[in-house]
Amino acid sequence: MNADPIIKLIQNGLIIAIVFLSIIVHEFSHALAAYWLGDDSARRAGRLSLNPIKHIDLFGTIILPLLLFFSAGFVYGYAKPVPFNPYNFRNFKRDSGLTALAGPVSNMLIASAFAVVYHLLGSVPIVQIVSFYVIFMNLLLAFFNLIPVPPLDGSKVIGMALTDTAYYKWTMQERKGMIYLFAIIVGSRLLGLNLIGTLVMPPVKFAMQLLGIV
Repeated sequence: MNADPIIKLIQNGLIIAIVFLSIIVHEFSHALAAYWLGDDSARRAGRLSLNPIKHIDLFGTIILPLLLFFSAGFVYGYAKPVPFNPYNFRNFKRDSGLTALAGPVSNMLIASAFAVVYHLLGSVPIVQIVSFYVIFMNLLLAFFNLIPVPPLDGSKVIGMALTDTAYYKWTMQERKGMIYLFAIIVGSRLLGLNLIGTLVMPPVKFAMQLLGIV
């Protein structure tokens, strides 16, 4: 039996597991930041938890990633959005931006922690492989979510600098933003382009160099 397909299957399974768990931490961090900043909406909804079941969206977390993986060869998905009420914040634009920023920051912290593991225990092959994928996928998640396009976290980070009127108009694009983003990802993939990768990979590579990962 050819071992390559088995290795590829294990590799893909590892990547999916890492992405899934990293998204859970990402969403939990949104909930925790909102709670610290004065909004307990996520806590009351049971989302201030690392329990994966609390964050799973049946379509976005399971069906869509599997459908795309087996049909188009790539993975894209999302967890259930963390509920928050910006009017519970002391400064709704600033604190909304900080709540959004908490997600990517959590992924960067995970990447940094596993960079330490990579350097300390990298001589063990399985540790090196797992650590590398954890670092890479978390940096990918962090910088992807920092793209300043609604509904990604970067749009709310940018929103901190907008006027109230501009902020309202900007955030109103979130409902359509996911559709547009999905269309761009799928369309560029079908055309053999990699528009998202062009934006995300340079900072990912730079961050990996800073962490000493080659």
